[in-house]
Amino acid sequence: MDTLSARAESFLFSEGGTLTLRKLAQLLEVQEPQLQEALTSLSARLEGTGLALIKTDAEVSLAVAKETSPAIQKAYERELGHEIGDAGLEVLAIVLYRGPSTRAQIDYIRGVNTSSSIRNLLARGLLERTGNPEDGREYLYRPTVELLSHLGVRDRTELPNHTEIVAELTAFEAQPTETPSDTHV
Repeated sequence: MDTLSARAESFLFSEGGTLTLRKLAQLLEVQEPQLQEALTSLSARLEGTGLALIKTDAEVSLAVAKETSPAIQKAYERELGHEIGDAGLEVLAIVLYRGPSTRAQIDYIRGVNTSSSIRNLLARGLLERTGNPEDGREYLYRPTVELLSHLGVRDRTELPNHTEIVAELTAFEAQPTETPSDTHV
């Protein structure tokens, strides 16, 4: 049963959100009684760690434990207390004009690692993360409805200079990348 609870934990972690009990049972290829037993074992194993198992009648998720929640909240408040900054605005502009984008695509356009900017924008509810249907190992980032509402647009095509900026982004991404050997004379 410990192997089953470990597998359940892995699926919950990799999902990064809530799973229905039905979906988790399907993923684990078990019946509901076995799933309930595995979740009980997992919940007990997580006692005293920084994580907790949150379960309703229909769903289950991993979450920050009550004991460590104040530290996490304080760190988020510290991070979110600052302005989004130029880096955050650039990431938002890329996702707004380019559309759903992977972190690698955003990094390529900006030319730097954007993981902290993306994390900040996710925490603020300006971006949302969804699975990439073309590659299950990565996520797509897209603007939230709240962001579009705040900007006063119904969809991305209503953004200022949408057609021109999308064309420029497309042309930029189509350019061949330089390799180190290209830079030698």
